[in-house]
Amino acid sequence: MNLKNKIESILFVSGSPIDAVKIAKLLNIKKEDVAKAIEELQEEYKQNERGIQIARVGDRFQVVTAPQNSEEVGMFLRQEVIGELTKPQLETLTIIAYRGPIVKPELEQIRGVNCTIILRNLMIRGLIEESELKDGMDTYIVTHDFLRVLGITDVVELPDYEKLNANKNLSDLLNSEEDK
Repeated sequence: MNLKNKIESILFVSGSPIDAVKIAKLLNIKKEDVAKAIEELQEEYKQNERGIQIARVGDRFQVVTAPQNSEEVGMFLRQEVIGELTKPQLETLTIIAYRGPIVKPELEQIRGVNCTIILRNLMIRGLIEESELKDGMDTYIVTHDFLRVLGITDVVELPDYEKLNANKNLSDLLNSEEDK
């Protein structure tokens, strides 16, 4: 088992800082082993002058960009924010608007792909935000800015909202996956 490899993958796909205890439980190992592996990864990133690093605040970790690349990353993010939404971003935003609050696994089940990067980009644009927890997971909802851009005051004003929000086939699909 390549522990560093697994931890690195978990940190990469996590859209927010993740607790060492959570990683340890997921991998069925000791918290100390997680901390040691992350320290080794951090050192490897520094020695190889990588474009990413692992930031640590307390017992929470997150993959971040290297500070020396802040100018280039900033230019890229500005282009992402002011550019048009991509088809996958529009699709994800629509699902959140009509089915929110929604947890990431449900969203990914509907779309059939990992949505981590899209969710991050939509949050950077201020169109969605994390909301209260559902079954220990963050849920996603649209923001007031999203509503303002569309010129509405509530998601129920979206076209065919009631019909699409209560879609029986989609509800059955999501419920059948919860039963597994």
